Amino acid sequence: MPMINSFGVIGGDERMRYLAASIAADGYPVCAYGFENSGPIRGVAETSLPDLVKRSAVILLPLPATRDGETLLAPFAAEPIRLNDDFAAQLCNRTVYGGMIQKLTASSAIWKEIEPEDYYRREELAVGNAIATAEGAVAAAVREYPGTINGASCLVTGLGRIGKNLTLLLHAMGAHVFVAARKKSDLMFARALGAEPLTYREITRRFDIIFNTVPARVIGAPVLAQQDADTLILELASAPGGIDRESAARLQVRVVEALSLPGRVAPKTAAEYIKEAVYNMLEE
Repeated sequence: MPMINSFGVIGGDERMRYLAASIAADGYPVCAYGFENSGPIRGVAETSLPDLVKRSAVILLPLPATRDGETLLAPFAAEPIRLNDDFAAQLCNRTVYGGMIQKLTASSAIWKEIEPEDYYRREELAVGNAIATAEGAVAAAVREYPGTINGASCLVTGLGRIGKNLTLLLHAMGAHVFVAARKKSDLMFARALGAEPLTYREITRRFDIIFNTVPARVIGAPVLAQQDADTLILELASAPGGIDRESAARLQVRVVEALSLPGRVAPKTAAEYIKEAVYNMLEE
């Protein structure tokens, strides 16, 4: 039997590399599979999949576990890691955690026996990712916008975790921040953060930069018509997003996708957030 505090990391992007190394630095035995093209991971034994399962009590899968429902997300793997009954059967009798696992569990009926848990649903991970997303969004704006954030008129749509962190950062950088939200409580909170609150019907002016955090259509043709060629719109929300892309293209308003920012701009910190969530789940 494997040690109860031994970990196996299968596949994933830079976050999972950092995650494996960080857990190993905490003194736990860690094996990894699916990183053949990434170079060695400090303190981690790179093994075959069967050997990893034998040596690991806790199996950690990527975030997201899969994009297509057919292969594990493993960009550094020498070969695709197929999601089928054979793969799932190897993980039986192990504690399995993964991120956004709906498509994973649909790939085999055996997952019902394994009962993997989704660390992406943890509130502490969501809050941490919001911090990284907000910082990444500001970095993207600095890179893409030809002016400075200081003095720019910025609209943040939505005041969830990301919207709140983004509003704080932009305000601290000297931007003139507007926040559009539906809830009266969010509009009051926006004012408390130093922003000018707007209902979506009140968006009737031009902005230098628009940050959308809402995964539902909130920026349509009437708002886009107020913008010009210098306006930058950053789409931070998952599909279907909040921007009317057809109208934006017709009106020649620039939209830049800035999705999955934690893994792209802050993989080391994102890995620490995942590790904290996993440790908390194990403790509970």
